Amino acid sequence: MDRNVTASPVLYASLELSKNNWLLALQFPDRGQPSLYRIKGGDAETLMAKLTAARDRMTRVSGNGASVVLCYEIGYDGVWLARFLKARGVECVVVDGSSIRVDRRARRPKTDKIDAGMLLRWLIAWSNGERHVWSVVRICTVDEEDLRRSHRERDRLVRERTAHINRIKGLLFAQGIRGINVKKDYKAINVEELVTGEGHRLPPRLASEIKREIARLALIHEQIAELERERDEAPTCCETSEKKRAQLLGLNGIGPAIAAVLTREVYYRAFENRRQLAGFLGLATRPHESGEIERSQGIARTGRTQVRGTVIQAAWLWVKHQPGSAITHWFMGRTAGQSKRIRRIMIVGVARKLAIALWRFLEQGLVPQGAVFARA
Repeated sequence: MDRNVTASPVLYASLELSKNNWLLALQFPDRGQPSLYRIKGGDAETLMAKLTAARDRMTRVSGNGASVVLCYEIGYDGVWLARFLKARGVECVVVDGSSIRVDRRARRPKTDKIDAGMLLRWLIAWSNGERHVWSVVRICTVDEEDLRRSHRERDRLVRERTAHINRIKGLLFAQGIRGINVKKDYKAINVEELVTGEGHRLPPRLASEIKREIARLALIHEQIAELERERDEAPTCCETSEKKRAQLLGLNGIGPAIAAVLTREVYYRAFENRRQLAGFLGLATRPHESGEIERSQGIARTGRTQVRGTVIQAAWLWVKHQPGSAITHWFMGRTAGQSKRIRRIMIVGVARKLAIALWRFLEQGLVPQGAVFARA
């Protein structure tokens, strides 16, 4: 709703966040310049007290109940502050800082005061209907935020597991020891019986290092298994996300890891059209047009890298396990006789098509053309 037609006055506020200090900027209608207040970092109660005092002042001056709209860039503090303010009647707009246009001059002045005033001006413009000044972050609930912990931690542990496996393989290979599948047979490796390429046992310190690496690798395997159980079996209050995850698991080629990431990171949001979905995933193209020059700069690669990588991984699995689908036929028809490089490029198009098809499947019940459901 356009705030210009509302009867009650609006107090616009912006917050410049840092670890040690917060800078609050308040724009009163009867003042040309914003009022600035320094607040200790993390002191939400003092912030709320300042906003309440300013709101009461506007109410006394105007005679009508004033409302407060505050904005800040998402950072270390995340969205907990937005939930805190919303629970106390303050409308909070959390902004993606990378979406804000900045002065391109190399030596432009930059201070917290300048940034707070700039956020304040853009907030007023956004509230008056100029929606393209920035991108607003969706405020998720505590349960929605907690639901993502399992697959995010698992992703970090998988990368750590790969690092330990490569380290063990590198240590063994440097001694001329080959032919050991560390990923599968790490439990069966007897370090004391290994023989180097020179025909002698491993040095004691090297053997101890390999043993510690194997112990850490075993611990990571246990934690990954625990996280997978938590991801798939632990109860949650987010019934909508879990219902969508069950729907995706019904399709052949969609496993628990992919279904969890897609439903808890992507399809929990409401998209107006397929372009919004592609832009959110970073799979939209970046055109460059200037005069007679028209070219594409490739995909945008915005958003979270893990989510985009998961969608591309799902595309490869879809092509493998859904050979009769229309999306697979589209991919095969354009990569027939082509090199592996062309297939890797075209799989990005498959990922975009698949993401849109799954979105329509979850929102409208439209099964992807030619898709096969997995057996129970």
